[in-house]
Formats: sequence, structure tokens, C-alpha cells
Amino acid sequence: MEVRLRVAQSLRTLSSSADHADKIEALKTLNSFLDDAAESGATSAAEREEFRRAHYSRTLRVGVGLLQVDWMSAAQRSQLVEPLFLKGPPDQALLALMEAVSQLSPSAGLDRLVSVTESFLQSGRLADLLWSSCLQSGLPGSPQLDEALLARLTALPDITANKLRLGNRPLFAPQSYYPLLASEMLAALERTCQALRDGTDCSVAFVAQTLGKVCIQGHSGPVLAVMAPRLAVCTRSDALWQRVCWKLLQNVPERWLEGVLTGLVQAVKSPEAFSRIVGNLALTNKKAQFVLTHKVLLLQYSYETQVLRTVLGHLASDGERRPLLIQVLRSVSQAWANPSAVRHTPLEQQLYVSKALLLTVSLLQDSELQELRSDLLQCMLDGVQSHLDSSVVRVRTMGMVVGECLSSRMDINGTKLRFEYEKDEETRELLSLMTPSLSSEPEPDDGADFAEESREPSASRTTTHSNPSNSDPDPDLDSDDDLTPYDMSGDQETGQASPPRYLRDCLETLMSSEDSVRVELSLRVAESLVRRNVFAAKEISVQMTKVLLHMEDKYSINGFLALRQAAMVALAVTDSVPVTQYLTAEFYSLNYSLRQRLDILEVLALAAQELSTPFADKTSPSSELTSYPASDPAHWRQVVEKRIQSKTRRISKGSTHRGTKAAPNRYAPVAGYFFFPLLRNYDKPEVTFDLLGSDHLVLGRLIHTLGLFMHLAVNAPIAAQMGAALLDFVWAVRYHADQMVRRGVLFAVCAVFLSMPSQSLLVDLGEQLFETRTWLSDVAEGDPDVDCRALAVQSLVLLDNSLKKQLQDPRALSLES
Repeated sequence: MEVRLRVAQSLRTLSSSADHADKIEALKTLNSFLDDAAESGATSAAEREEFRRAHYSRTLRVGVGLLQVDWMSAAQRSQLVEPLFLKGPPDQALLALMEAVSQLSPSAGLDRLVSVTESFLQSGRLADLLWSSCLQSGLPGSPQLDEALLARLTALPDITANKLRLGNRPLFAPQSYYPLLASEMLAALERTCQALRDGTDCSVAFVAQTLGKVCIQGHSGPVLAVMAPRLAVCTRSDALWQRVCWKLLQNVPERWLEGVLTGLVQAVKSPEAFSRIVGNLALTNKKAQFVLTHKVLLLQYSYETQVLRTVLGHLASDGERRPLLIQVLRSVSQAWANPSAVRHTPLEQQLYVSKALLLTVSLLQDSELQELRSDLLQCMLDGVQSHLDSSVVRVRTMGMVVGECLSSRMDINGTKLRFEYEKDEETRELLSLMTPSLSSEPEPDDGADFAEESREPSASRTTTHSNPSNSDPDPDLDSDDDLTPYDMSGDQETGQASPPRYLRDCLETLMSSEDSVRVELSLRVAESLVRRNVFAAKEISVQMTKVLLHMEDKYSINGFLALRQAAMVALAVTDSVPVTQYLTAEFYSLNYSLRQRLDILEVLALAAQELSTPFADKTSPSSELTSYPASDPAHWRQVVEKRIQSKTRRISKGSTHRGTKAAPNRYAPVAGYFFFPLLRNYDKPEVTFDLLGSDHLVLGRLIHTLGLFMHLAVNAPIAAQMGAALLDFVWAVRYHADQMVRRGVLFAVCAVFLSMPSQSLLVDLGEQLFETRTWLSDVAEGDPDVDCRALAVQSLVLLDNSLKKQLQDPRALSLES
């Protein structure tokens, strides 16, 4: 009763009295209830406890009002008003400060309140707040109060930023506040451990809720970057710290647990540290098990490889958790071998799943490997086939590397898969995952310097230069040093074989010679011989094309594929009709590999491009100006002409730019020979070739090549017929599952709209245009591939422009009517 009367009298004086001295005395009375000094006899412990419990909230509201008055000096506010917020119960003080910051308008009072809030944070009051919540173990509390306090505590940067805007303090910024909050949580946990050693019961439920809410709000990075290293060190040799960490994570609400685990698995540096902090949470909490065994490994694929090492190493480090590792292996292997996932998931996710699979297999014991051999074998067979069927090079390479690693780990009858692929950083990383890392948790550096050990004496290298030779010739003898040396820089080493000079000799060597040197020399000069001897090339063009198409790199010639392709392109350009007829006929023939069929398409595409390019102008104007003036009999005429032009005044002068010299298009007359034979037998599956079935890689390249032929045939008389045929062909495969085929279809449609005369679109394709436009709109909106959507948008623009241009023509309007 006495405390209540004294507090009521002091508050009445502060609110109604006009005497500043009385107000100062009232403030001193209120501060005496917050003075915990042992030698202070003004108030007793029971009185101070009653004041904190029943009267502190009203005192804080009065303190907020006193921060806005001007009759007090800065020193008086610092000594009498600020301690009201810094010495009482921290939870009530924080709520009062945040409420006042939200309600006050910009003023000097708001600035003083913000300064008090800064002092509150810098004086360790957050640690006191969290520690007080840990001490209230088993005591009844208010859920509404805890919820309000948690909201203010975790959203303090947002509250201050919304109110202060550009005047916000640096301490309230997220990059400063959340690391501070993490340090205060560590301090509260440290006090908890000490209290447990002293026999005091504690609870970390509120700290766990604070950690969970901060992480789910997206601040797990800065918070756990402070907490995780400290927890890893404390739990290394202290079992009590391990129990506190396990209890902390167990008390995180399930709706926030994912944010804590995903942030923690990125912050720790080793599976051992993660296991000490988390314990067997994956066995006791279904949400944690789902996050660690499914979400982090299969769905969230943006993490680094170290995260996979940490999670899988954690599951494999304890006998009770190893069944979860087996469960992970089955789910990851099914995801990796799923053909639908290979076709429709992003490349980054496929790479991430491949890493998870290899790391899981590397952590299996031999006994576990024997039990799972059949599952792994089926995964390897199905997965490698699914990856090799893809048209994306990176996907195929991933399948090859993972297949090699799995077969090497299983060691089935001593046979191992071997593929040929290009070694790059990605493949080297995948191969390294099969080797378990020896150094698990980083230890402090002992500072040893190994630089001196790697240094070798260099005396052996310097003695050669320092010691003169004993066999130096006598300087008095005759010497030929004064003679000018003969220039031998242009000399060439004479070999036993020389390149052929005639085309038939070159063909004979390629057909029957077993001499690797002569074959290489003949292949290197084949292109130049074909282009220099046009008449001879036309006589043997088909025969030589056949030889080159079936030629194999038996002697490992450097640049073999490029040399062979260049020679075949030269033959197709020199004698277009026979060579093109042969190549297009052989494309659908039996007993050809997919590589040879792709070579045929590449040769035809390169030949068509070269034929559509005009001849280079051999008589350039610069060559006439490089001759020496004295050797030119007409030089004086040029000098006179220049002088006349310099003295002549012209009102207007025409363009001096010489237009490009017109040249015939060599591709237009033979475009049909390139295009139509490739549409002949596409729907007839052969013994070794199924274009509309499993060989979709060749189908995609074929459609791209046909689209290129269509694009090069612009302004050709046969363009309208080619466009109608191409549109009919691609219409049947427009919904193909492979993204490369769909890209080829859209590229071909673009080529049709770009190269086909606009007046022919309405005449020849009038019935199909609107259906085509509807299909393109659907692709532009819903296709999973970005390139397909972009090509569909481009095709729509081309189609709309062509239709708009044609409908504006009066002749087209009369035709439509």
C-alpha cells in the first residue's frame, strides 16, 4: 500500500505540478524503486519488486512524456529519465519505446526517444530481456504479451525505418541490428548454461521463438553467421552446450523450423559441427526430417556443394540416422533417373541432384552397397539412357560422368563404364565428389610456414653460367665470326611424302593408301584442289563425297573433322545438284550412324550458306591505288583530274559511294534440291533410325536445317512452295516433348514468315494462319522453355506485320472479297 501511494503521488506531481523542483524530487523517488544497489536503504527488495510488477508500465508512459518537454536539461534527462527505461524490466521498456516511436510525430521529443532506444540496445538490455524469459520456467505468462514482445523484438528495424525514414540511425539498420540480436541471444544462452550448472531450472522457448521468427523473416544469414561459429566451438567439448542447442531447436515452432535449418546448414562449415548443434532432430521432428532429407536435397537447388556435404555427412555420421541416408539415396536416384525430370527440370537442378547422388553413394558402406546394388544398377541404366537421349550437351555429359562414377563404385564383375567427354570444371567437380574429404572440420591454423621447405638450392643452375668452360678455343686462331650468316629462315624440312597436286591422286590416296602421312597431306589439300579444279571436281564429285562421308579418323589427324567437312562443302558448292542429291538420299539410308547423319545436315547447311553469299569482288579499288605512280602511264591524267575537281565549285554533289556490285544468287536455282528430298521419308522408321521416335536429336537438327534453307531462299521463285511444305511438316511435331525440337519448329515458322512473300501467305496459307497464330500465342504464354517463348513472340510479330502489310494492299482486299 505504501509503494502504491508513493508512486501515485510522484506521478501526480509530474503530471500536474508547476514546480520543477518538486518534479525532480518525484523523479528521484521513482528512480529509487529501480536502484538495486545493496547499500541503498531508500527502498526494500519487496518494494522494488512490487513497483516493477504493478507500477512500472505507468511510470514508462510518464517517462515518454518527459522526453518531450523542454524545461529539463540534457543532463537531468540523462540522470533521471533515461534510467527509467534502462534499469527496469526490459520487456516492458522495449514495448513502451516501440509504441512511442510508432505514435510520435517527427519532433525533438522523437529524437530523444530514439537516442534512449539506442542506449537500450547498446547497454545489453536485449540480453537481459532474453535471459529474463529463460528464468520464467514454469511460471504462468501472457501469450498475448509474449506475441507482442516477439513482434517488436524481431521487427525493430522495420518499425524504426517506417517511422524515421531517411533519418534512421545506423544501429537500427538490419545489417547492424540482427548481428547484435544474435550476440544477445548467445549471451542469454551462456547465462542459461551457467544457471543450469548452478542447479537453476531454465527455459529457452522464447529464445527459440525469436530465432525462428528472425530466420523466417529472411534474416537467417546475418544472425546465424554470428551464432553458428560460436555454437560450433562451444559444443565441441561441452555436453551441456549440446543439450542446450538441441533444446533450442526443439522449441522452434514448426512453421519457422525450415528457415532455421536451411540457414544453419549454410552457416556451419562441417557435418560434425552441424551434428553437434542439431543432434537427432531429424528423427524426432517430421518437419526437420522432411527439410533435411527432401527439400534441401531435391527442391531447393541453389545451395553450394558444401551444404550437400554437411547434410549428407550429418545423416551418415550416426547409426540411428543412417536409415535416413538410405531413404535419401532411393529418392535422389529416382529423381536423377526420371526421364520426365531430365526433360523438364532446369540444368542447375539436374546438376544439384547429380551431386547429391554421387555424395550419397560415396558415403555408403560396403554392406549397404551390396544391399542396394540392384537399385543402383537400375538407376544407372535408366538414368544414363535418359541423359544420353537429351539434346543438351551438359545433360549428356552429366549422365556420362555420373554413370562412370556409379559403375566404378559398384564394380560389377570388374567392368566399368567409360565415356568420351570434354573435361571442364563441372565434370572435375562431379568426379571429385566420389573422393571423401579427409579434413572435415577446419581447425585453427598453427601458423607453420611451409614456404622454406619448398625452396631448393639453385647452385646447380648457377654453376653452369659462373664456371667458364675449359675447352674455349684460342682467340688467336682463325675465326669466321665476321662472315654474314646465310638466311635459312624460309627453309622447309624435306619429307619423304609430298601433298598431291592432282585431284584424282588425292582421291586415290584417300581411298586406298595406308600411309598416315600421305592421307593427312591429301586431306589437308583436298578443299583447295576441289576449288581450283572445277571441271575435274565435277567428274568425281559424288565418288569423292562418298569416300569422305565414310572416312574414319584412323590416324588421329589433328583437325580431322574440320578438314573432312571443308572438303565436302567445297564439293557441294562446286557440283551442287549431284552432290546434294547423293547426300539427301543417304540421309535416310540404312546403316548410318547418327553422327554421319548430322554431318550430312551440317555439310548441306554450310554449302547452302556459301551458295547464297555473293562472290567476293576481286578487283577492289584499293588495288589500283597501291601501284607505283611512275609505272602507271595514265598517272598524269589522275593528277590533272584531281586539280580540276579541286578548282571546280559545285552547288550539289551526288553520292560518291559506289553501290554493291550485283551478283547472281547461286542458291536460288538449286534450293529445291537441298530442301524437298529431306521431307521425303521422315515418317518411315528404319532399322537403325527412327526420326519421330528416339532420335529426336537428329529431328531437331533436321528442322533447324530446313528452316535455314527456307531463310536462305528469300526472294527465290520456289520460296512459296517451300514455305507451305515446311509449315505442313513442322505442324505434326509442334508439341514435341524435347525443347530442341520445339525450338527448331519455331525457328522454321519464323523463317517461313520472314522469307515467304506476304501475298502468298493469304493465298497459299490462308486457312492455316489463324490456327497457327493461336498456337503461337499459347506457346508464347505457356511453354516452359525461355527460348521457345521468345521465338513464338518473334513469329507472332512477323506474322502480324506480314498480314498488316498485305491487308493494306488494295489488291489483297479485292482478293479477299
